[in-house]
Amino acid sequence: MTTTATPRQPDRPTVRLGLRENRLQFTLLVVVNIAVGGLVGLERTTVPLIGTDVFGLTSDLAVFSFIIAFGLTKALTNLAAGALTARFRRRQLLLTGWLFGVPVPFMLAWAPSWSWIIAANVLLGLNQGLAWSMTVNMKIDLVGPARRGLATGLNEAAGYTAVGATALLTGYLATSYGLRPVPELLGVVFVTAGLALSLTVRDTAAHVALELAQHPEPPPGDEKTGLAATFVRTSWRDRSLRGASQAGLVNNLNDGLTWGVFPLLFTDHGLGLAAIGLIKGIYPVLWGIGQIPAGHLADRIGRKPLVVTGMLVQAAGLVLALALLSLPLLAGVLSAVVLGLGTALVYPALIASVSDHAHPAWRTNALGTYRFWRDIGYAAGALLAGVLADSLGLNATVIAAAVLTAASGLLAARWITEHTAR
Repeated sequence: MTTTATPRQPDRPTVRLGLRENRLQFTLLVVVNIAVGGLVGLERTTVPLIGTDVFGLTSDLAVFSFIIAFGLTKALTNLAAGALTARFRRRQLLLTGWLFGVPVPFMLAWAPSWSWIIAANVLLGLNQGLAWSMTVNMKIDLVGPARRGLATGLNEAAGYTAVGATALLTGYLATSYGLRPVPELLGVVFVTAGLALSLTVRDTAAHVALELAQHPEPPPGDEKTGLAATFVRTSWRDRSLRGASQAGLVNNLNDGLTWGVFPLLFTDHGLGLAAIGLIKGIYPVLWGIGQIPAGHLADRIGRKPLVVTGMLVQAAGLVLALALLSLPLLAGVLSAVVLGLGTALVYPALIASVSDHAHPAWRTNALGTYRFWRDIGYAAGALLAGVLADSLGLNATVIAAAVLTAASGLLAARWITEHTAR
């Protein structure tokens, strides 16, 4: 549905909500998010092995510490991003995110110690928290309520397809040129492109104002739209938002866990860097591409069926990794396929569900809170993986992730409801 603002000012173009009406800006933001995803994709294959092979780390928890640093920083930045949009324009925050990302590929390529890798992941978390959050928010602003599922699906598809393609490419580069510095220097391309393209993006404040003016419900008072009130509402008081938040957390918990565990698990079973890169690439590529039809489907049949089904499919994918481990390449590939498809169902549906249940006046804070809990999952997954792997082994760690993921899907089935006014 297309909506048009009332009388156009002579010096300003007409502001409209809709995917077709804003296709040029929307497409530009999709390309920007390809660069955002590519930058984090640098780490999917090589960094756990840099920890063990280059810096000689023997504790799994120490190896996974870079994921903990990334997840905590990204989660806190997501939370702050919602509040920051009240003081700064989305475009300004997008550009700031890219400035944080500039040193990352160089630090990964030539870090003299593991602490430099940790520091690079703090900067990467700031980059991802600001840049990815703003591309999501700006796309939602542009399309309006009727196409939120498709908009978020396209955004996440671009980002996670780039994650997977970069993970695959870095695996092959590492096979030919070593773990460092060649694979990491791909990030220079992503940083340069992302920063340059973000300079041409127009801000979406006028689109937010238009949706607010047309929203059927009046905006709540200021005391109900602030970060503190929205955090409590999204985290617990609102049943559906609570269900989405816990599902997002567990979804990224199993991603953070497999990010660290799978390279070590499959290396222990005889696979080389190219095969590990293939496994680590397939998962986010399918996760990315699958979000386009999944986002469209979420607009047609609702958010909840995709969330519940996707979480249960992911649990099955984790079980597959162990059930077929005597054939490690087959186990890794099939697990990656099932995990990718399951995550593709979940990701756009959760973001769209949060957007559905949040008034435009506090939607950025709600999305920031949801993304906080979702990306805390990276840190929680890496921490859980480190503790369990050191004490019980890698296999027990994967089993724990499968159980938690299935339980989260059942909670989502109980708590999430569809937004009838969509």
